[in-house]
Amino acid sequence: MYEIENVLRPYAWGSTTAIAGLLGRPESGGPEAELWIGAHPDSPSVATRPDGTAVPLNALIAEDPDHFLGEASVAEFGPRLPFLTKVLAAAKPLSLQVHPSLEQAMAGFARENADGVPAHAASRNYRDDNHKPEMIFALTPFDALCGFRAPAKSRDVFLHVAGCLEMSGSGVPALLTDVIDDLSQAEEAAALRSAFERLIAGGEGVSEATSRVVEALAAGAPMAPYQPELSTVLSLNSEYPGDPGVLISLLLNRLTLEPGEVMYLPAGNVHAYLHGLGVEVMASSDNVLRGGLTPKFVDVPELLKTIAFESVGVPILRAEVSELGQELYQPPFREFQLQRIELLPDGSPVPLAQSGAAVIIVTAGSVYLDSPKGDLLLSRGRSAFLPAADAPVNVHPISGAADTAVAFAVTTSIKA
Repeated sequence: MYEIENVLRPYAWGSTTAIAGLLGRPESGGPEAELWIGAHPDSPSVATRPDGTAVPLNALIAEDPDHFLGEASVAEFGPRLPFLTKVLAAAKPLSLQVHPSLEQAMAGFARENADGVPAHAASRNYRDDNHKPEMIFALTPFDALCGFRAPAKSRDVFLHVAGCLEMSGSGVPALLTDVIDDLSQAEEAAALRSAFERLIAGGEGVSEATSRVVEALAAGAPMAPYQPELSTVLSLNSEYPGDPGVLISLLLNRLTLEPGEVMYLPAGNVHAYLHGLGVEVMASSDNVLRGGLTPKFVDVPELLKTIAFESVGVPILRAEVSELGQELYQPPFREFQLQRIELLPDGSPVPLAQSGAAVIIVTAGSVYLDSPKGDLLLSRGRSAFLPAADAPVNVHPISGAADTAVAFAVTTSIKA
């Protein structure tokens, strides 16, 4: 077992306090958006060897992939850690985005390489050849946009907005009338695609319609029964005035996860995290196609190829409790599963769910890890990499501890 140090990513949308507060350490003084826990080459964790020397986790794994990852994981995912874990803290909205399927990622990565697009170019869509399904465990109330609503439901929202504009005396922009017509089509995919394409095209028509909607809402137009959706329009426009993503948000499910709730995001799902703190797990990829709410590169034609134009319910993931008392969150992806571990003072140990390699981070109290290969004490804010060869691992509370300990562990969902 290897204790690891993880990399903070200081994106501008990050909270200045949430990650430091969770992990019990001083604030850095700037935004702390994501803490990356894993072996992604862009920001690998750094492992401490038994002799005290430090080594990037991806380099450590490369020394003996079968030992560190397990033969089954290497056979299925190759000689790399197949998942990436993050603590994510959003104080401002993230970009409207979608992640490609594995086939799309492989083809897109090969195409951009053949075209000579530099690996870190701003115009690059595919930074690796992997897909990026993901899940988020809410640690605080967590606001998000996730997937398309049924066209009829979005049509009702736009009709309400049009009514607000008529009441204000400003008139209904032709763009909104066209979107309402788009959403009235009988065929779901066609309705969603045409409305989305009309809005993502941007331009003066979209920015003008957005401005008039925002003015009416800010002047006191009634938001009920769409208070969350229309409040989100105002907050998004305050960050990205006139951006196509402001009105696109009205095509999407708007939800608030309560602490302890979990959702997962398959390929093709249009989404944006708005505000909150959570533990995020994903396949080890950095492939993101953006659709708005960002100053970064937006490739609309490529984006449209990756979106699944279908209405979805919010994909909430419920915990499963194993025969061993393990609290497991298992999305329909083989790269990862999440285990939440809660240990009462002087309570019984909990077996770590481990299929291949695992990582663990402690968010409250302290825990003691033991396996046939060794042991390790982790206090709040500390984390570790657990090689496949070290299994089985048990997680123990600290004898005489005053508080409940909480940790999160991630491994693959490959079945032995």
